[in-house]
Amino acid sequence: MYIDDRHGRIFHVPDEDESRQIREGIEADPDAAELTDEQLARMRPWREVQAQARQTRQAKQPISIRLSPEVLEHFKADGPGWQTRIDAVLREYVAAHVAH
Repeated sequence: MYIDDRHGRIFHVPDEDESRQIREGIEADPDAAELTDEQLARMRPWREVQAQARQTRQAKQPISIRLSPEVLEHFKADGPGWQTRIDAVLREYVAAHVAH
């Protein structure tokens, strides 16, 4: 069955047979465990999680930096978040070299 909302978007709503097949597929998949009530209670909207993260970390300053191709390739090889990983390495360096 298909339904549409007030914005004209169309959604497929599974019938009882399709719902049964979906449930059976979930039950057969060991990696598709249902969330517990405790896990559901801890869940928050992603925007709320992002907003909290922004409030708890110091604002980073945008800069330009020239890096060797090997360094850039190494950090980019692990995918998105490479700038954050470079920042983490530099923070470790700073912490290890702070004059006491």
